[in-house]
Amino acid sequence: MSDFAQKHTRICTFYLLTDENPQMEQELLQYSKWKKAVLIIPLLASEYTLTENLPVLENIASQLSNASYLSRIIFGLDKASGEDALLLAEILKRSGMKNYLIQHNDGTGFSSIYQKLSEAGFGFNEPGKGRNMFMSFGIALALGAQSIGIIDADIRTFNRRQLDRLFYPVQALNYQFSKAYYARIKERQFYGRVKRLLLDPLLISLKRKFTDTQEEKVLRLVDFLLNFNYQLSGEVVFDAQLLKRMQFATDWGVEIFTLIEVYRKATSCAQVEISHGPFDHKHQPASEADRNKGLYRMGIDVVTTLLSALVIEEGLEINEHFIRDLTTTYLSVADDLIKMYADNAAFCGLSYDTNSEEFLVDRVFKNVILYAGDLLLSPSFVVNRFSSFVSAHESFKPYIEGGLLNVIEKTGENIRTDLYETPKTVSWERVTRKIPSIINEIIDVVEKEKRLY
Repeated sequence: MSDFAQKHTRICTFYLLTDENPQMEQELLQYSKWKKAVLIIPLLASEYTLTENLPVLENIASQLSNASYLSRIIFGLDKASGEDALLLAEILKRSGMKNYLIQHNDGTGFSSIYQKLSEAGFGFNEPGKGRNMFMSFGIALALGAQSIGIIDADIRTFNRRQLDRLFYPVQALNYQFSKAYYARIKERQFYGRVKRLLLDPLLISLKRKFTDTQEEKVLRLVDFLLNFNYQLSGEVVFDAQLLKRMQFATDWGVEIFTLIEVYRKATSCAQVEISHGPFDHKHQPASEADRNKGLYRMGIDVVTTLLSALVIEEGLEINEHFIRDLTTTYLSVADDLIKMYADNAAFCGLSYDTNSEEFLVDRVFKNVILYAGDLLLSPSFVVNRFSSFVSAHESFKPYIEGGLLNVIEKTGENIRTDLYETPKTVSWERVTRKIPSIINEIIDVVEKEKRLY
C-alpha cells in the first residue's frame, strides 16, 4: 500500500498516489480568475548562454508556455549584459511564452531600485541570488500576486505537472506555504548529500540531546524541521500575506532559514511530492579542502543558520563541550543512516558507494559542524547575539545605549572579523513601511522593461 500517513499536525503531506489528477489543471485555472499566481525563476546568463545549459532552460520555457493559470512568469536575470537579456527574450518567445517578464538586475531600471533600497539602509549593494529573489518577490507583490512560487533554472527533469502539484495547496486549498519533495537520483545513485548526510543526522542528534534535557521550545522546532521530507528543496510557493512578513537568507542557508521563518510565521503549510521519477538538477562538488566552495560552503551556511536560529530565537545555550558532544552524536547517527541508505539502494537495485558517503561525513561534514561551532562561539557572536536581543526588545534600548552596549562595542576592537552571520533580507512589509512609494516605482520600472524585452 502506498504511504499516505500524516505525521505532523502543522505539516500536511501531499503524496503522489496516482499518475495524474485530470481535474487539477482546470481547478488551478478556475482559481486563477480571482487569485493571481506568479512564478519566479532566478537565473544567471550562463544558464542559457553556455551551450550545455541551453537545452535545460529551453525545456523549462516550453513546459511553462501553456501554464495558463500563471498570470506572470518573472525571470530574475543576474550577471547579464543587455545583449544577454535580449537573447533570453528571444528564447522565451520561441517557446511560445507570452506572459514573461525579464527582471534584468544589471539594467538601469532595477539598478535604480536597488540603489534606493540601499540608501534607505536595507543593504542591497552586493549582487547575488538572495538579492535577485527579493526583488522578484517585490515585483510579484507589486503586480498583485496572491500565490507566488519559485523554482530553479537548472532542473533537467522539469515538467509542468510538477509545478501544478506545487501550486495546488496554496492556490486551490488556501495553505500559506507549499514545499516540494522528490527523490534526488542520477545515474542510479542517491544525491541530495547535504540533506541526507549532514542535515538529517544533525537534526536527529539535536533531537536526542534535547529529549534528554526536555528543552521543549527547541524540540518543537527541530521536530518541525525533521518532518519535512526534503528540507533543502528550492521549489516553494507562498501565500502573499505570509511572504510580505518573511525574511530570507541570502546564502546557502536560504532553504533551512525559510522553513524556520515558516515555523514562526505560518499557520498552515504543506509538503508536496511533485514527481514519481527522479528529480535532477546541478550537483555541487565535495570540496574537502576549501571551505568557500561546493558542499563544504553549503554545509557551513546550513549548519550556522540552523544553530544560530536555535541560539538567538529559541534560547539554546551552547559551549565548546556542547559542539564536541553534538559532533560525536552526529557521527554515530550518520553511520547508522549510511547503512540504511546502502540497504535501501540494494533493495532497489541501485548503486551505492559506502566509502564515498563515509568520506563526506568524516572529512567534510564533521569539520563543517566543528567550524560552525567555532564561528558561533567566537566573542563577536556574543556581541551580535546581545545586539540582536536589544534590537528585538526596543524597551531595553534607553537603559542600555551608552551603558553595557557601549562598553561591549568599545572593547570589541580585537574581536575576530571572520564571524559568520546568517545574511538575510528584511521583509517587504518593513520596506513598504519605510518607503511607501517603492511599489509604484517598481511598477514604473516593470512597464519600461516590458517595452525593452
